[in-house]
Amino acid sequence: MVQTPRIQAVPRSRRWRAAAPLVIAACLLASVPAMAAAPAKPARLGLCAACHGETGMAQIPAAPNLAGQKLDYLREALRQYRDGRRNVPLMRTVIGPVSDADLDELARWYSAQTPSSQGNP
Repeated sequence: MVQTPRIQAVPRSRRWRAAAPLVIAACLLASVPAMAAAPAKPARLGLCAACHGETGMAQIPAAPNLAGQKLDYLREALRQYRDGRRNVPLMRTVIGPVSDADLDELARWYSAQTPSSQGNP
């Protein structure tokens, strides 16, 4: 008669010790996008910052805060101002003939900023 080996259950504490490094590694990998480097300050930030603030917190009451806005929203809004699809003469004048790459830099910059609790002055 051939004996079949008995399979013993692994205690929970051993299973956790075996799985812990995998769980920790998964958590670290998930946090990598959050630790990504902030975008470089755009060269064309000056005119935007006059009203919207360098960190996206408006400097004047009529200007909206841009800090933390969704990247796609900002990118499309800037294109619409530039192309005249949003009829705001001041914004169209300020943006001028800016390339898509410049608009993308501005959108990335402002979307990466953290909104503060202080509002318009």
